[in-house]
Amino acid sequence: MPLHNRDVRQDVRELGALLGDVLEEQTSRRAFRTVESCRQDAIDYRSGELDSRQPLISDLEGLSPHQQRIVARAFTSYFELINLAEERERVRTIRTGSQEGTLEDSLETAAAELAESNVDTVEQVLDDVLIEPTFTAHPTEARRKTVKSKLRTISTQLETLDERLLTDKEEGQVWRDVDAEVTSLWQTPQVRNRQPEPEDEARNVQWYLENTLFDVVGEVYDELADAITGEVGDDLEIPKLFEFRSWAGGDRDGNPYVTPEVTANTLEQQREVVLEKYRDQLKRLSGVLSQDGSRIDAGGAFERTLEDDRDRLPGSARTAEERYPDEPYRQKLKLMRERLERVGDVRPGGYEDVDELLADLEVIAKSLRNNGAESVVEAHVDPIRRQVATFGFSLASLDLREHQQNHTDAIAAALEGEGIDYHSLAEDERTELLTDAILQDEPIIDCTDTEGLSEESARVLELFASLGDWQSEYGVEAIDTYCISMTEEPSHVLEVLFLADQAGVVSLPEHCGIDVVPLLETEYALSGARRIMGTLFENDAYSQALEARGQTQEIMLGYSDSNKENGFLAANWSLYRNQRRLGEICADYDVTMRLFHGRGGSISRGGGPMNEALLALPNSTVTGQVKFTEQGEAIAEKYANPRIAERNIEQMLNAQLRARLHATDQPEEAVREEWIDAMETMADAARREYRDLLESDGFVQYFEQATPITVIEDLDLGSRPASRSGERTVEDLRAIPWVFSWTQSRCILPGWYALATGLETYLDEGGSIETLQEMYAEWPFFRTTLDNAALSLSRTELEIAEQYANLADDDLESTFFPRITDEYQQATDLITEIGQRDQLHTRDWLGENLERRNPYVDPLNLLQVYLLDQTHRTDIEERTLRLTVKGVAAGMKNTG
Repeated sequence: MPLHNRDVRQDVRELGALLGDVLEEQTSRRAFRTVESCRQDAIDYRSGELDSRQPLISDLEGLSPHQQRIVARAFTSYFELINLAEERERVRTIRTGSQEGTLEDSLETAAAELAESNVDTVEQVLDDVLIEPTFTAHPTEARRKTVKSKLRTISTQLETLDERLLTDKEEGQVWRDVDAEVTSLWQTPQVRNRQPEPEDEARNVQWYLENTLFDVVGEVYDELADAITGEVGDDLEIPKLFEFRSWAGGDRDGNPYVTPEVTANTLEQQREVVLEKYRDQLKRLSGVLSQDGSRIDAGGAFERTLEDDRDRLPGSARTAEERYPDEPYRQKLKLMRERLERVGDVRPGGYEDVDELLADLEVIAKSLRNNGAESVVEAHVDPIRRQVATFGFSLASLDLREHQQNHTDAIAAALEGEGIDYHSLAEDERTELLTDAILQDEPIIDCTDTEGLSEESARVLELFASLGDWQSEYGVEAIDTYCISMTEEPSHVLEVLFLADQAGVVSLPEHCGIDVVPLLETEYALSGARRIMGTLFENDAYSQALEARGQTQEIMLGYSDSNKENGFLAANWSLYRNQRRLGEICADYDVTMRLFHGRGGSISRGGGPMNEALLALPNSTVTGQVKFTEQGEAIAEKYANPRIAERNIEQMLNAQLRARLHATDQPEEAVREEWIDAMETMADAARREYRDLLESDGFVQYFEQATPITVIEDLDLGSRPASRSGERTVEDLRAIPWVFSWTQSRCILPGWYALATGLETYLDEGGSIETLQEMYAEWPFFRTTLDNAALSLSRTELEIAEQYANLADDDLESTFFPRITDEYQQATDLITEIGQRDQLHTRDWLGENLERRNPYVDPLNLLQVYLLDQTHRTDIEERTLRLTVKGVAAGMKNTG
């Protein structure tokens, strides 16, 4: 029997027709014909029926402002619906592949690869692996929460149509509900009328953790356990493999709205959510564990814990005994729910930490096994144990982040009252001062005393003064990582350790309550990795902190700013080379390294297929522990649908298990010297070309005129400002609006520019195309780099980009656009030659996707160009312009 009732073409066709009906009902027949005319002109040009886009352009320019808005809404709504159709197709592919055993990157394939090693190696790999997806609040999600909720409802209805056998009447009722949601969607404002606040962003992240990941993680563990048992044979214990973290509510870098109150509220809300989830789970478990106490022997260990709970909660114990006489498991679960209710409560008896809850679940599991109920444990108890081990009492541990300059300024201001001119000290003097201060018993500053300090410095000290209280209230594991943006010196790391020490969060050598994580993102920082990390590892204070944290050092790599500073190819090579260097440094000091990859959703910001990225990392960096950011619209794409979320987690785990196994077998990756030399030549040339473009006279003005950056900066996408200081420079602009702007104009320059120059320079200096082809075939890093560039090139549409370029002053357009076009064409030719293929990309689905989408994105782009060209826009035109940004983002399925 087929698994599905529909296919993507049917979904697209019927949703499109339904939207057309709603459009006509909600506006007019004339408006419907206008949208249809624009749609048909765009399709005819793409199919070759029209010689130019001029008919479409004329149609759009002849519309009234009201009609323009209807066209923008129509195409934007179309993409919202078509994205759901394509999501459903992804689910079909996953389910079909699972049924037929043809899914690549499955847990079965990972287990089969592990099974080629001995059992001890398999156990070691499992013990080493810890994957930490880290959700950020970066402002790349263009959709309103209200809109997402309506789309999620439609998605559920599409699932019903696709996966259930329905009568004609039932099917008609489902389509009636879809019609109602699409109508409501049309009548709902698409663009936010206020800027989201940090707590809005925290709740958004929380939604995915609560509604999707909480349930699917347990299923992934079950699948892995079955695969390991099937392939390896031994009944191996599956350890904790995942831990979810979040920056939402803790990331202060450039965001003055993330206050200590926001962080405290986020911690409290997340704890409330996860405890409620556990109470619900235990209540469901109580429905299962109805065993008669007179017919089983629960065991001495179980009876002792039950008696302890009775002593701890006598009132609740009496209630439990009256409600569940002779049902010991239900009595125990009732008291466990009461203990969860009292976590963080003034009443005594609550769980002190998550280990106590895990111990209770373990004693229930052992008791059930002793009574021959292994299947009950596997089906009902083990999933809860894995959820508790994964999500703890915090749902997602919060990371704190701040810019290093703010720490320096706060310390300087605080020390000024002690007669110390910190700003005037040289780097080695700062290091010595901070080290001595950390190691001495008495603090030298009071983090609660902010009188006379600037607002920024006061915020820094208030944060550290609050940190100890948060750890006492919510547990150290709830908020135990501090990331330092723009780290360039050892003192930048020691400053955070100093502030934590002064606040009582650190007390060496016995206790260090935080991992201090340097974020290396500039070329100066990356090339100075040994100087920074070597100095820290040899430092008397920092080495003690490291020892207290289990000799594990987390280091974050910034993909976004590295790319913006150096260009695509040079940034990728610098990151790869410096990852290897960091691995060597940590190995020299016998420190376990955990790399934190600051990836964005777009290719230029480190995005791309996660499993390929993990497998392309240098072997020396694959310690088993890995952490990476999940941002913006990528979160919704990966985690909104439970089946897709499960598949993403499965692919991550597959890649990390295999990568760790390879690294165990071969700690140092074998890369030919001639390949490294080739990359050095290519990267140097690419960086020079990229920097020359950015530093050319007039380029910033061209960027401002040929992209919608001025519109994007005013969109209410996130709580954080678009630039660090408000200055109009590429350096000051944040990476997200930089990439977002080029993506909107269909010239996705950050994802490929200067790649061709690098490759051509290597060939001009005596390199061979055959060597590049060997590198592509045999070196995962090089293949992944070129394939990712190919994805960005495939999504680039230079004919559309030329329309944006024409908005710029003539001299700027003639200077920059031909240069960009030449680089694009050379890159396209070289990638296809190196990959020995006829087209840029290697994914058939991408070609189908682009063919389906491009004709519908074009009208939005051309309308956007027309509106950008207006020197004086009315309010309705301004709103329409903002809506086109959202529509293009939906059509491209990417922002920044």
